[in-house]
Amino acid sequence: MTNDVKEIFSNGIAKGRPGGEAAPAPAALAAKVRTLAPSMTRSMQRVAEAVAADPAGCAALTVTGLAELTGTSEATVVRTARLLGYPGYRDLRLALAGLAAQQQSGRAPSVTADIAVDDPIADVVAKLAHDEQQTLADTAAGLDTIQLGAAVTALAAARRTDIYGVGASGLVAQDLAQKLLRIGLVAHAHSDPHLAVTNAVQLRTGDVAIAITHSGSTGDVIEPLRVAFDRGATTVAITGRPDGPVSQYADHILTTSTARESELRPAAMSSRTSQLLVVDCLFTGVTQRTYETAAPALSASYEALAHRHSPRTR
Repeated sequence: MTNDVKEIFSNGIAKGRPGGEAAPAPAALAAKVRTLAPSMTRSMQRVAEAVAADPAGCAALTVTGLAELTGTSEATVVRTARLLGYPGYRDLRLALAGLAAQQQSGRAPSVTADIAVDDPIADVVAKLAHDEQQTLADTAAGLDTIQLGAAVTALAAARRTDIYGVGASGLVAQDLAQKLLRIGLVAHAHSDPHLAVTNAVQLRTGDVAIAITHSGSTGDVIEPLRVAFDRGATTVAITGRPDGPVSQYADHILTTSTARESELRPAAMSSRTSQLLVVDCLFTGVTQRTYETAAPALSASYEALAHRHSPRTR
């Protein structure tokens, strides 16, 4: 261990961000890199990719050393550290050392996410399963549970909930709406942008509006969320880009993660996986908060559909 790394450890845990917000834990670092890398400049991507690929090696480097290794500047290294959620490079190095220690504790080596055209179907299954697991782990590691709890509280008390999503995100919106309906709450999913806006104007304080957009910049989802925000509804964004335009109209932001994409694995696959995890977390939290009414509602819905799952008699 170098003197620089010893100095980092002697100072204890990483300092918090300005304003008292703690820097991300080491377990969340890899998830942060995968989530934010696509929106970085190419030079910042080189830094992020280097620390994700070799946390132990990079933890032993000074800011100058990492800049030389990645062919960038010291300023770029510091900007990358801050974008990843650390006050400075020293705090990033501490997280890298922690991540390296976790990796050396016996975790299985990674499986490549790339799927080739001629891959056997067994390999496709293994690679997709690995990516799905990684996406779920990354989303769980990066999910702000304080924001999640606030969203659950708002949903549990809402007079009505509107959920906006188009494309694959629209399917996730429908999933959440159906879940909330099953526990007796009033919820509507909107994939038609015109219908979404005309419904949003009916919202008011005490209602909830949720926008689901992986890119964070889907206009057909942002517009109704803006209208709901202006009407006083509590607004929630489920997005893979927490710094995207959707965030300016969101009271609460729930960040999703995605696996590395390839030609045969489009973004809609991995983003859907992480979005569904967040939806399940919301639903479970709301069910806990409203259990006295949710449990009878679930039982009633099961009973209403029971005959459809029984063999028909002639």
